[in-house]
Amino acid sequence: MKELKTFTIPFVGLKEGKHQFEFKIDKAFFDFFDYQDFNDASVEVVLELNKKTTLMELNFQISGFVNVYCDLTNEPYDQKISSDFDLVVKFGDEFNDEEIDLLILPHGAYEVNIQQYIYELIVLAVPSKRIHPGVADGSLGSEILDKLEELSPQKETLNNSGKETDPRWNTLKKLLTDKEE
Repeated sequence: MKELKTFTIPFVGLKEGKHQFEFKIDKAFFDFFDYQDFNDASVEVVLELNKKTTLMELNFQISGFVNVYCDLTNEPYDQKISSDFDLVVKFGDEFNDEEIDLLILPHGAYEVNIQQYIYELIVLAVPSKRIHPGVADGSLGSEILDKLEELSPQKETLNNSGKETDPRWNTLKKLLTDKEE
């Protein structure tokens, strides 16, 4: 994958200690990855790089919103997200990114690209079930919500044992009683 130069950090000239980098992520960033689930995005990434003698510690913190479609109503809304992630960068004989929170760079490396880590952190920060906040508080008016309400079971009835049953089962029970007659 082609790398975005904005997210490449040349660490060879940095002194030991903590360094802070800030990035603004928008829809164009996700277009680069050909990720179409977000209508829009406005996410701030704060990266703190702690350079030590033999390794580097990277702490990513994200906050902002992504505009997504609600899973129930298909209405677009801004989903707030925030998350953090720690990554340790060590040096070895060859490049290795098989571990989730450990990156091994070859000994001659002088820069690290963090675009993939930012991408994954943002995508994973979005809840798997996306519900418009107006659905929970009842303020969202939608044809889809009205139809769901119309099709939901209206009233529970009691069966012979005193337990509540779904009224949709009554038609099936009627078939059984018709068969016995």
